[in-house]
Amino acid sequence: MKITVAKSAGFCFGVNRAVEMVLNLLKDGKKVWTLGPIIHNPQLVEELEQKGVQIAGHPEDVAAGGTVVIRSHGVPRSTLDELRSLGLEYADATCPFVAKIHNLAAQAAERGEVLLIAGNPDHPEVQGITGHCPGEYFVFRDGKELEELLKNHPELEPKPVCVVAQTTFSVAELENCLEIIKKVCTNTTIFDTICNATAQRQQEAAELAAQSDVMIVIGGRQSSNTAKLKDVCEKSCRTFLIETADELPLEALKGANSIGITAGASTPASIIKEVLDTMTDFKEGTEAMATEAEGNFEEMLEESLKSLNTDEKVHGVVVGITPNEVYVDVGRKQSGFIPLDELAAVPPAKPEDVVKIGDEMDLLIMRTNDQEGTIMLSKKRLDAIKGWEEIAEAEKTGEVLTGKVIEIIKGGVLAVTNGIRVFIPASQATASRGEPLDGLLGQEVKFRIIEVNRSRRRAVGSIRSVLRDERKAQAEKFWETAEEGQEFDGNVKSLTQYGAFVDLGGIDGMVHISELSWNRIKHPSEVVNVGDNIHVYIKGLDREKGKISLGYKRPEDNPWEILKRDYPVGTVCDVTVVGMTAFGAFARIIPGIDGLIHISQIADHRIEKPQDVLKIGDVVKAKITDIDFDKHRVSLSIRALLEDAPAEEAAEDTASEE
Repeated sequence: MKITVAKSAGFCFGVNRAVEMVLNLLKDGKKVWTLGPIIHNPQLVEELEQKGVQIAGHPEDVAAGGTVVIRSHGVPRSTLDELRSLGLEYADATCPFVAKIHNLAAQAAERGEVLLIAGNPDHPEVQGITGHCPGEYFVFRDGKELEELLKNHPELEPKPVCVVAQTTFSVAELENCLEIIKKVCTNTTIFDTICNATAQRQQEAAELAAQSDVMIVIGGRQSSNTAKLKDVCEKSCRTFLIETADELPLEALKGANSIGITAGASTPASIIKEVLDTMTDFKEGTEAMATEAEGNFEEMLEESLKSLNTDEKVHGVVVGITPNEVYVDVGRKQSGFIPLDELAAVPPAKPEDVVKIGDEMDLLIMRTNDQEGTIMLSKKRLDAIKGWEEIAEAEKTGEVLTGKVIEIIKGGVLAVTNGIRVFIPASQATASRGEPLDGLLGQEVKFRIIEVNRSRRRAVGSIRSVLRDERKAQAEKFWETAEEGQEFDGNVKSLTQYGAFVDLGGIDGMVHISELSWNRIKHPSEVVNVGDNIHVYIKGLDREKGKISLGYKRPEDNPWEILKRDYPVGTVCDVTVVGMTAFGAFARIIPGIDGLIHISQIADHRIEKPQDVLKIGDVVKAKITDIDFDKHRVSLSIRALLEDAPAEEAAEDTASEE
């Protein structure tokens, strides 16, 4: 058994500073009071109380002559004002990182910004922050609350917004929240206020949990940063939160090859040492009793289950269902029950989602209580034994399994199949690297087992392996029937300087940049974007190289066909000057077609250069005098219209006289 303690476990700078401040005041003979427990650790708080430290809920509770210590969480500005008005001596142990947020909150109000605080509104640190913001503010616990907040307050979208976070807020959750804010609020200032030690502690815990069978998190149950550590570790392995060594779940640790230990910022070194000493004694005792014999896979699983006080397998019938338990008749005097979290690998919202009265099933006895006449049973653990047998066999045969993605974690996703959690790395979760994983959550997916660690009872799967085979089958089917001229609805997968790659359903084709538009474009993004669904047709097939050339622009959209149909020779139209040369000016007739107004056709008199009469951007009337469809050339004339004008005026005068 390997035991590893996280390097950053234990007191952070702010907590250590607060405790030292209290101890130094006691040493100076002061009567010390703290506004609330100095830290979230009941053992240390009790030890300080034995030394004479008293806890006050409000400044008015402090006895005359007492010295008040403001804990590292900080307090609202109103509390500081009250301490001064009461004439109480106080020492401010507010963590510098928290004090920084107080200043940011005050400055945001001065600038007229709305303050958004990521944190727990009931936590004293957050209450202290809000107490330093005289302006408008909102607090949200997570991304879900934030989305609801922004939905209910649409007026925030154009307002200037300042974003801060509780120093112990989850780094990963904050990143998620910032993405939500950036999509809605157009004028946002973001400050990174999560304590560096907190971020480092969470990252180190996550890395250690990924390498361990079990994690032990030491800290007060009321501590925010300790709770965050537990959440981080639980994503990778079984995790237990304890306050002292007496709470170590030693029976549950039997059979674990590697155990990681981390501790919250309020955990004294003495408690960490006590836990480590107890774990070391446990390790030595376990190894002394271990045998050299190695059983088969099923025997190893059975052995690991025995360490959880299991007894034997029984067959039972469901006779009753409550919101938290399922009652089962197992043919004994004792009453059998299955706790909700022992019903399935992923505990259901309601037991009825898994079982109904009258169902028969095999179960595993977890614990027998003769005094109460009850037997605690597990369906989940017996399913796990059967599931692991199938997992091990699937690794050998390459069988495709189906499971549901229940969680997105750092580095990949977790899927459940037959009651077994399978880790699918991000590199194996999608058809190509870099694709987002969010769309997989809650989805039924197909995967193969590519690795099984029997000793740690872990399985690794690959969705990409199945997708690759499916695409190969689709490609073979495509080539059997593919012909030039066939039309498809495809999805734009990627863009390059020379074209767009389109997924036709299992196989990719390319639309060259020249085939995207009849107009000249510099980049495919001027016409299509990644993710667009477009209608294309096959222009060419290279079966040897497996390449498909696609067309996107339609013949009927050809500007020369439009010109032939709507703009015959002799048509007078408004044209836009788009270019100048020494011999004339080019003018846009319709998108995609420019005509030349020769210098001799610009005016009814001689000019030295086109710029004497025209400038780029001018819209003028011109007459189409010639079209060469083979060479794609059009001749225009302004002069022809000027020469026609006197004749038209004379005709109008004659008509008037008559």
